[in-house]
Amino acid sequence: MNLFADIRALVVAELTAMTADGTLPQGLDFAHVAVEPPRDAAHGDMATNAAMVLAKPAGLAPRAIAEALAARLSKDARIMAADVAGPGFLNLRLPNLVWQSVVKSALTDGADYGRSNAGAGRKVNVEFVSANPTGPMHVGHVRGAVVGDALSNLLAFAGWHVTREYYINDGGAQVDVLARSAYERYREANGLEPEIREGLYPGDYLIPVGAALKEKYGTSLLNQPESVWLADLRDFASAMMMQEIRNDLAQLGVSMDVYSSEKALYGTGQIEAAIQTLRDQGLIYEGTLEPPKGKVPEDYEARIQTLFRSTAHGDDVDRPVMKSDGSWTYFAPDIAYHFDKVQRGFDELIDIFGADHGGYVKRMKAAVSALSGGRVPLDIKLVQLVKLYKNGEPFKMSKRAGTFVTLHDVVEQAGADVTRFMMLTRKNDVALDFDFAKVLEQSKDNPVFYVQYANARINSVLRKAQAAGLDVSDAALAQADLTQLSHPAEIDMAQQIAEWPREVDIAAKGNEPHRIAFFLYELASEFHGLWNRGHDDASLRFLQEGKDATSLAKIALARATGVVISAGLAILGVTPAEEMR
Repeated sequence: MNLFADIRALVVAELTAMTADGTLPQGLDFAHVAVEPPRDAAHGDMATNAAMVLAKPAGLAPRAIAEALAARLSKDARIMAADVAGPGFLNLRLPNLVWQSVVKSALTDGADYGRSNAGAGRKVNVEFVSANPTGPMHVGHVRGAVVGDALSNLLAFAGWHVTREYYINDGGAQVDVLARSAYERYREANGLEPEIREGLYPGDYLIPVGAALKEKYGTSLLNQPESVWLADLRDFASAMMMQEIRNDLAQLGVSMDVYSSEKALYGTGQIEAAIQTLRDQGLIYEGTLEPPKGKVPEDYEARIQTLFRSTAHGDDVDRPVMKSDGSWTYFAPDIAYHFDKVQRGFDELIDIFGADHGGYVKRMKAAVSALSGGRVPLDIKLVQLVKLYKNGEPFKMSKRAGTFVTLHDVVEQAGADVTRFMMLTRKNDVALDFDFAKVLEQSKDNPVFYVQYANARINSVLRKAQAAGLDVSDAALAQADLTQLSHPAEIDMAQQIAEWPREVDIAAKGNEPHRIAFFLYELASEFHGLWNRGHDDASLRFLQEGKDATSLAKIALARATGVVISAGLAILGVTPAEEMR
């Protein structure tokens, strides 16, 4: 049940009837007609913009449309009042019976309450993390991993067919640096002093790699030239790092469906095929680029390069795909990789990038637009930095990593559930402060605790009711006399529950999983408010001594709230707390 969608369907049905009887002209587009909560709750339960968006194409005054629509809507049993406001907004009030039915719907649907078919089974590829296989993942990767995984959960819940994908950046110079760094740790494992010169990876995380290399090669690679061992060590060290990355992701509760390798694109003709596809469209040419504005080096010399005419698809400048020496730029394999996604039949693509990839957004969108003929949209989410603190002080770097705090460090200190929730308490493009002390404190200011505490309180109500001999199964609670939920605070709680399906659709269509975390905090706040009011008003307590029917109705409201909390936490990848310790 999606009450907002149901009322919107009612509005559209009445508008359609108004075109049939001549009140409105034929051929109007109702796509932008919305039904949503009013900005001011005092104005009503819902509001529709129908008259405002139809006035101009209909050639009528918005208030005239609103008044005619209000008269029709008022005849429906679900509409208690329809009031025209201002120039033509229409505010709706619904009777308690409607809100009470939402509670029953949540209990009947259970974990599927709020699930929708907004995605209509469309295939979407969500690429996220995609860290270089040169070391353990750092805290920035944590946020990207959580955003990508939660977004994947959200889209699946809303009717998309989701593929989670990791692009292994193992085709560039950084893996050669990894091999050279691992070689020094191999020398160290053989009793020699490692030479961790500038430009190599200094972290202790490569010590186990060196030990594994010694076990495999013994001393046979010592004093051998780089040409003998570079390729083997590159593959060996990359594989070990990727296994560690997989383990770290598992610790965070993230599992990928597909791992794709950049290196696998070379020598297979895939890059050449992607570039040829663009060439066939007249989008590849030989030319020179203007130097970056305000950044012209003294020795700048324009060179003939092979360029992609990305400006034809919305980019600011054309982009090189091949260097003057005939080698591919970093952009070329990325084009081929996204071409592969298009050829695999995805209807939509989503990339989760670090904030330092902002310059890649327009060129990547241009490439996908050209390669798919504009059929496949690409949404790129940039994830801003996470600043770590402990008791208000910056968190120290990890010796093991050498220069950064690892994913393992974060999850080990805060736990996977806390880490995941906190990474979604800000929109992805806003920097996030993560204080290890604050995220573990038990207070209203800690959203993780506040939501989990609400769920724990709900479970305590259920346990007490069971101890009193009441049947509090969802099936039994769905049959409770919900007309006893009549207090304004109880109706407010039911209205918040009714918002859940709408919130899922909005969050999914905007690729915004943080909205789920925000909603859960608001839902928990509403529940805690209702709980606290029971201290002063005994009629609001969930267990009413000697009044089983009343108790069951109130427990049904609490359990329906728990259904939504559990569903929301599942999308975030967080385990609901049964009780607080």
